[in-house]
Amino acid sequence: MPTSKSPAPGDATVGAGGELHQTAAQPMARITTNHGVPVSDDQNSLKAGPRGPTLLEDFVLREKIQHFDHERIPERIVHARGSAAHGHFELTESLAKYTRAKILTEVGVKTELFTRFSTVAGGAGSVDTPRDVRGFAVKFYTKEGNWDLVGNNIPVFFIQDAIKFPDLVHAVKMEADRGYPQAASAHDTFWDFIGLMPEASHMIMWAMSDRAIPRSLRMMEGFGVNTFRLLNDQDEATFVKFHWRPKLGTQSTLWDEAVKIAGADPDYHRRDLFEAIDSGDFPEWEFGVQLLSQAEADALPFDILDATKLIPEEMVPIKVIGRMVLDRNPDNFFAETEQAAFLPTNMPPGIDVSEDPLLQGRLFSYQDTQLSRLGSVNFHQLPINQTKGCPFQNFQRDGHMQTQVFKGRANYEPNSLAQAGEEGGPREDPVGGFRTAPVAAEGGKVRLRAETFADHYSQARLFYRSQTPIEQAHLASALVFELSKVVLPHIRDRVLANLQNVDADLAGRVAAGLGVDLPKASTPAMEPADMDPSPALRIVGKYPPSLMGRALGILVTDDADGALVEAVKKAALAQGASVKIIAPKIGGVTLKSGKVLPADGQLAGSPSVLFDAVALVLSEAGCAELLGESAATDFVAHAFVHLKAIGFTAEAQPLLDKAGVAPDAAVIDLAKGADAFLKPAAERQWDREPKVRRLP
Repeated sequence: MPTSKSPAPGDATVGAGGELHQTAAQPMARITTNHGVPVSDDQNSLKAGPRGPTLLEDFVLREKIQHFDHERIPERIVHARGSAAHGHFELTESLAKYTRAKILTEVGVKTELFTRFSTVAGGAGSVDTPRDVRGFAVKFYTKEGNWDLVGNNIPVFFIQDAIKFPDLVHAVKMEADRGYPQAASAHDTFWDFIGLMPEASHMIMWAMSDRAIPRSLRMMEGFGVNTFRLLNDQDEATFVKFHWRPKLGTQSTLWDEAVKIAGADPDYHRRDLFEAIDSGDFPEWEFGVQLLSQAEADALPFDILDATKLIPEEMVPIKVIGRMVLDRNPDNFFAETEQAAFLPTNMPPGIDVSEDPLLQGRLFSYQDTQLSRLGSVNFHQLPINQTKGCPFQNFQRDGHMQTQVFKGRANYEPNSLAQAGEEGGPREDPVGGFRTAPVAAEGGKVRLRAETFADHYSQARLFYRSQTPIEQAHLASALVFELSKVVLPHIRDRVLANLQNVDADLAGRVAAGLGVDLPKASTPAMEPADMDPSPALRIVGKYPPSLMGRALGILVTDDADGALVEAVKKAALAQGASVKIIAPKIGGVTLKSGKVLPADGQLAGSPSVLFDAVALVLSEAGCAELLGESAATDFVAHAFVHLKAIGFTAEAQPLLDKAGVAPDAAVIDLAKGADAFLKPAAERQWDREPKVRRLP
């Protein structure tokens, strides 16, 4: 039976699924198409059966998404701010049993690729470090055509059906009447939408977690989000979920740190990626898959066609089958990073889509938005979008910005010109060409969701209860911050009512943090279940305690011990860290030996939020001067409250005292040696957090 119906004209309130119903006593203007046709259901796209594919005839969906795709030019409507790099993919284990796609069957072959990371909500001119979902899109230039795996750094999404995507983005973007806030979800319209869409509950747990404030693009996981299919030579289908795992581990910042980074360096992530590749520290990810037969998918306690659900690794382990290395920066940001066009419809033979209604809408939307943004049906001819492993050839001709010079008369198919000795052009390949999985459609044409999509809270509960106490506190704190920016009380109350279905303790912590009464729990469409916790969903405790990919800032003054500076720098570099020398002035300092040490950054412009650990190598006179400089006090105080290791010379003690630094295991006298300092510098000091920050 279906669980989501369109609002009846005389119906009144907020339904179990969050939909808003109108009443005779409180009439509302009805939604129509742009041509005045009344819309009976604005919540569900038209499908062949509740779990079937979306139908092309759904003019309501097509008009709504097409209008949305063309709202702005020239930047992307979402994922506008991006950074990218070239690299290669190498398969390490064949999936020939499951697919005929050569990129997933030819072990050892290196395939060129281009990867773009991005924020979702902000414009191209926003900053790198807001609380936001991050795009993770990979274009493989395979010998069977381009494969675009277009995903995020979070494995689930806010909505179940693509017809709601314009509403989601309108809600999270700048409010229509005032043009702010930029790149932020902490405002009324976003949380109003979320409160009315309980299906977003799971995604909200991820978006409010530390996953949404990554330390680096090199330290993000990537997910295909949607469920896809693999097809073998016999057209036997296997469901698949795609995963990217960073070799540096999944790591994040603290919220206060992310805010300060935005002011200190709006290009923090972009610079970090570019400089790492430029210096030869090539980012690397493992590529993994979760594979399920139809029977195994049917046995799960949730629907894998629902993009608001994930498959816990404890249920279906991730099989690592390859690796991606990014080893070359773009030569031109605009020509490559900005003009790159990713399409979920780009798939080589052997990879296919599922009936996921979010994915089904994406199959239309991405192509359409590229037509608007890049201005031509020939955007595939731009060098960054062209196939590399194989030629492209068909009978599509002309159009704006056509760069190909076609010869001969054959611009149609079938044709018999080859019989007269003329060029007849390419032909279909029934054997090696792309074939769709022979999956039967389920039933009649409907605007309904399957009742297997009705559980909106079980996986949200799973995610929260799988986190460490540290991460749970951060998540609650994020919700308090976001909801504190909401002006309309009824919006906060609705979100809190929904949170009770996720976890009563979480809802209570957030209400207490806001200083408001906890409302009665909302009534879920389906009673949430308690699933076994999944430790794989955590960040804390999973990433390696290593200096690889981390940045060390050494604050140095005149007359400081140059030998000590060199010893710390050499040891940090040997362990894979990058090192920056920070001085009161950009001209550098004159060391005790009389040698001039150049500076990589000036103190006022190089705050400690830009580093993962700091060392203070000061002279007595240099420290005395810094005591009158607020930037120096902030440098030390912020490193301490952001839970970073601090190495110091005895001469720096007065500055530590002024900054309020209390002794602990990660505040290390450098007289103990560089290694004693660098060991705690390899990770955050979570034990310190209760001493420096009050969390809900």
